[in-house]
Amino acid sequence: MFGGPVMTGAARMAARAAARAGAGLTTIAAPERAWAVYAGALTSIMVQPLAQPADLAPLLADTRITGMLIGPGAGITADTRAHALAMLGTGRPVVLDADAISVFKEAPDDLFAAITGPCVMTPHEGEFRRIFSEAGDKLTRTRAAACLSGAVVVLKGSDTVVAAPDGRAVINTNAPETLATAGSGDVLGGIILGLLTQGMEPFLAASAGVWMHGAAAAAFGPGLLAEDLPDLLPPVLRGLQALV
Repeated sequence: MFGGPVMTGAARMAARAAARAGAGLTTIAAPERAWAVYAGALTSIMVQPLAQPADLAPLLADTRITGMLIGPGAGITADTRAHALAMLGTGRPVVLDADAISVFKEAPDDLFAAITGPCVMTPHEGEFRRIFSEAGDKLTRTRAAACLSGAVVVLKGSDTVVAAPDGRAVINTNAPETLATAGSGDVLGGIILGLLTQGMEPFLAASAGVWMHGAAAAAFGPGLLAEDLPDLLPPVLRGLQALV
């Protein structure tokens, strides 16, 4: 996972969510100048300092990495664009969120051409409109975007739609209004990443992640902060295990 140099909370919440969702070993790669912020706030999450942007490439060569996330707090920069393309180039599962979507506003076709492996994009409506021009209702637009991009698209909101390139789609109905809080989308990206790292197929990982995200928020109730969500996942997972 890539962590930006300024908005560090976003990547930290996403990393904790990935770990809670089942990622066995979670690492944040972050610019060296922000290393102390990440390392001082995290214990079970590893932090890899990047002295320069090119230092990410050797890390991605590690075949033990089974999933990647970029976007939360990354910044809309040339480095974010390059890092996203490098991650996609590995052919391993990648979650693209927030800035890693918006950074392709001027050349969305460059992003779509790079998606050749498992990929989940998690835009809200504003980010969606920056790279897609599809018209119609939310379900139609999300399905069309998934077909165009080759990625599973999670169009967030009170009625989040998850669509796969092959036409499969689900509409989530258990998103409480308390999820309308800053950072909750970062946590969702981390949950989906955690499921992907365990080998779950992207459409199923995205659909399950969205449901788990809503279930965790519903269990907490009023006063929810995004940073509460990762620690609410274990009871949700235990409930699901009891159904097996």
